[in-house]
This record gives sequence, structure tokens and C-alpha cells, in this order.
Amino acid sequence: MPTAIEESADTLRQRWEDLRAAEPHLRIRNAALRLGVSEAELLVTRTGEGVVRLRPEFRAILQQVQTLGRVMALTRNAHVVHERKGTYANPTLEGHVWLFVGPEIDLRIFPDQWAAAFAVEEEGHGTVRHSLQFFAKDGGAVHKIYLIDASDKAAYDKLVRQFRADDRPLLLDVRPRPASRPERPDAEVDVAGFQQGWRDLKDTHDFFLLLRKFGVTRTQALRLAPEGDFAVPVTPGALRHVLGEAHRRTLPIMLFVGNPGMLQIHTGEVGPLVDARGWMNILDPDLNLHVQEEAIAQCWVVRKPTADGIVTALECYDATGEMIIQVFGRRKPGIPELNAWRTLVWEMEKAMKA
Repeated sequence: MPTAIEESADTLRQRWEDLRAAEPHLRIRNAALRLGVSEAELLVTRTGEGVVRLRPEFRAILQQVQTLGRVMALTRNAHVVHERKGTYANPTLEGHVWLFVGPEIDLRIFPDQWAAAFAVEEEGHGTVRHSLQFFAKDGGAVHKIYLIDASDKAAYDKLVRQFRADDRPLLLDVRPRPASRPERPDAEVDVAGFQQGWRDLKDTHDFFLLLRKFGVTRTQALRLAPEGDFAVPVTPGALRHVLGEAHRRTLPIMLFVGNPGMLQIHTGEVGPLVDARGWMNILDPDLNLHVQEEAIAQCWVVRKPTADGIVTALECYDATGEMIIQVFGRRKPGIPELNAWRTLVWEMEKAMKA
């Protein structure tokens, strides 16, 4: 007789198969939402049927992804998908934040959020796709690495054999993300101290520490920004305008898209915007960006002092206050940001101030 775990896995597998039969083009993320489970919980029901559970040895696995050659890296949140082709290069897999810093694939990894890994084989559009997929403690996808025509399939097969976990359970122990702390009333915040801390910034990375020090959320911080143009609300159409103008002006930009376990960055020029099925897209040979534009509830122009001068960003948030995308002008430490980027943002800000 099947165990309780096996029976639960069989029930979930059948529910998913029934849903796929009714809607064959439904993506696994959307199916998970419909079924009230996580994406990883669905995926594990296919173990042995195109899905291989891997041991959660994330550092060791990532140390070998360079052997795959040219691949497609995918990071997403609820409203934006960032896909970038290239090779994984220059890894730093130590400390609280791991890095891949290459000209094509540029990642900031937060490993304490990672919980499970799979190798996945899936059919679609007349072809078979192979990928490594990584998931957070809540079963949500953190990062995926897809093979493309230029990838080394033999290296992929070797990696899967090396890290295969044949003794993993049929069901995942998923844990919901901790609820966000309620936003403190503004009256309880040391606003003057926070504003002075903002003015005294020397590095954009210190902004997160500033938020923690004064106990404010990101959107609350923007409301409480120092007087002047440190944080300026603009209309939700600002992202479309900035991406469109960056393309028209051949202006290199930086696109930051993340979730609790990963931040993925593209640096360079971008192609034209393409609208399809409710998404705003960039469909370049090496970059695909998909934005659910209707989910943008707030956009802000944010300026932070640094040792290299002011750094300007467009930040977009959903209705819950979660950041879904940031856009910067192309820059590197030690080099001031592009005047052409500042001009584009200033022109947009004047025309689209909320």
C-alpha cells in the first residue's frame, strides 16, 4: 500500500495532470498558483519523469556551471522575468552574498534563501529543454539555468550524475515566507537622522543598511527622503518611457531584477519594446525582459550620493511595496554615471511627475 506521503504526491500529480489536460499551455508557475502550492512542490511530483532531484550542495553545483559554456540565465519575481544568455564567469562563492560578475551574466546570490535544486527535462514547441532549477524555502523559483544550442550537454549530464539525490523524499518541506513586518508609523522614525544618513551615503550598497538602522521599509524611505530631488514619484508609465528612450538614444543601461534569493543584472543597450499578451517585452538576441506593466503601482526616481557622485535610478514597485525592477545608467565603481542617463531621467521626471 502507498504511504501517506506517496498518496499525497499522487494526488497532487493527478490534480496537475488534470489541469494540464484542460489547459495544455499553462506554465508551471501559473499552475502552482491555481493549485495552491509552490512551483517546487509541483516539480517534485515528476521525479523520475524528466525531473532529477539534486543534493542541495549549491556552492559545489555553482562552481561547475562554468563548464556548461554558453547558457540562458533566468531570474524572476511575480511581475518581471529577466533572461540573459552568456557564460557564468568570475565566481565568488563565499560569505553572505555570492557573485558571478561577468560581462554577460552578472548575479548577486543570497544563498541563505536557497533550499532545493533539480535538473529538469521538458518538452515544448517541438523541442526538449534541459535546465538546472533552484528554489527557495517557500518553494518559489530563485534561479534557472537553461541549456541552449551552444551549451555543453555532456558537461550538464556529468553535473547531474554527480549531484543526483536518489534518496530525497517525494514531497518538499516548504515553509511560507515570513510575513513582512508592519510598517512603523512615520512618527516613530528618526526622520532627521535618516535623512542625514541618506545625504552622507558614499556607496549605493549602504542604502540597505540605512533602512535597517532606522527601521523603515523601502517605500517608506522614499516618502521620508531628504528635501530636494532625492526621491521623486513619477507615473507608472515611466518605465516604458525610460526603456523606449534608452533604445532610441542607444543609451547603455543596467536592469536589476530580483527575488529574495537572487539579483540578476543586465548591462548594455536594449532593443525596442514589444507588447504581447499583457506583457511589455524586450526581445533581444541575448536579453529577454518581460514586464507585467499593469502590476506597477509606484515608480520613483531615486538619487543617492556616492564617492563617484550622484547615482540615479528608476525604481518600480507593486501594490504590496515589493520592488520589481530597478533601472540605472551604465556605470562601474570609480566612474561617474553617464550624463546622457541623467538627462533622460530628468526629462522624464519633469514630464511624468506624479
